[in-house]
Amino acid sequence: MKLIRYGVTLKRLQQEDIELVRTWRNSQLIRETMEFRDEITPEMQLKWFESINNNHNFYMLIEYEGKKIGLINGKNIDWGRQALESGIFLWETSFYETFVPAIVSIMLTDMCIRLFGWDKMVAHILKTNHRAIQYNLSLGYQLSPGQDDVVNQEYILTAERFYKSTAKLQKALSRLYPGHELSTFVLEPHDFENGMAKQVQPLIDRVKIPVRKEVINQAEFFYF
Repeated sequence: MKLIRYGVTLKRLQQEDIELVRTWRNSQLIRETMEFRDEITPEMQLKWFESINNNHNFYMLIEYEGKKIGLINGKNIDWGRQALESGIFLWETSFYETFVPAIVSIMLTDMCIRLFGWDKMVAHILKTNHRAIQYNLSLGYQLSPGQDDVVNQEYILTAERFYKSTAKLQKALSRLYPGHELSTFVLEPHDFENGMAKQVQPLIDRVKIPVRKEVINQAEFFYF
């Protein structure tokens, strides 16, 4: 599974990249922003990958300018309620003060709302992670009720708040990346083998937005 827009590619995590993710996840930079802060061993990483490599989760490597710079996820997917929990971390700090983090979150959220037809997303953020809190607020997330004394707080994003909060940013991105506004969503052969395609194809078929489809080398491309 891939998602491409504004020169950024989100590619579903494969086993050959889990050691790269483990190395950065164990770094002090990333670990201090996470609820789980123990050292992750190769065995733990493989067990984790096997637990999330299914159609209830999609963890996607972030690729930009030919480099793998971070990871974004949609996890604990509830296909019936049309909701998932999203999270992101970048290990390339040079991109922190750029448009890239916003681009990545907009790509994933727009895919879920416009292409899959969902109406909300959830995020959990440590109350001490002020950078992540401000970042998610800028996307339209709001703190859920009763979270004041919770360490790992829940935030909710609705479709209405997302598009209202990001309208100016999306216009700016269109000016910065002319000709790259269209999103490309790709279902690859392994997505048909593991059941992900079976989950998302009916959602795409019933959305009201224009979606163009083509098949190339056993992969299905959706342009929206």
